[in-house]
Amino acid sequence: MNNIMDWGECEKQFIKKVEIDPSRIKFLVKASELRIKNLLEKKKVTNENVSFIIEGFYEAIKELLTALLLKNGMRSKNHQCLISFFYKNYPEYEKEAYLIGRMSYLRNRLNYYGDLIEFEFYEKNKNEFEKMINLLKKLIEK
Repeated sequence: MNNIMDWGECEKQFIKKVEIDPSRIKFLVKASELRIKNLLEKKKVTNENVSFIIEGFYEAIKELLTALLLKNGMRSKNHQCLISFFYKNYPEYEKEAYLIGRMSYLRNRLNYYGDLIEFEFYEKNKNEFEKMINLLKKLIEK
């Protein structure tokens, strides 16, 4: 993914205004935390499992983006709009938005085409995954 979906397009087609639901937000944050805990607990990252570890990180980040959108009274029918919302509202985190977009692309290639993710992608970005998770949790807490 080289481009982030246009937020205006998201608003027209995929975004719905909803009531802010603090218990749902809390659940999404907890689900994300449990996903990460289960991903990393006693698991050595190898060439064999790296694609699924990255997929898990993406899913955890997606849950947090969903919570952030919900905190702002919206729900999306499109995962790309979660990234678009983040990019539009937090432009200072452009690099992170593009990395999330790349993770989404790789996850879709894995799920729909059976393309495995290179171990080097994990090695290069593993610290960024955890930083993004912590950043999103802080943004949700504000």
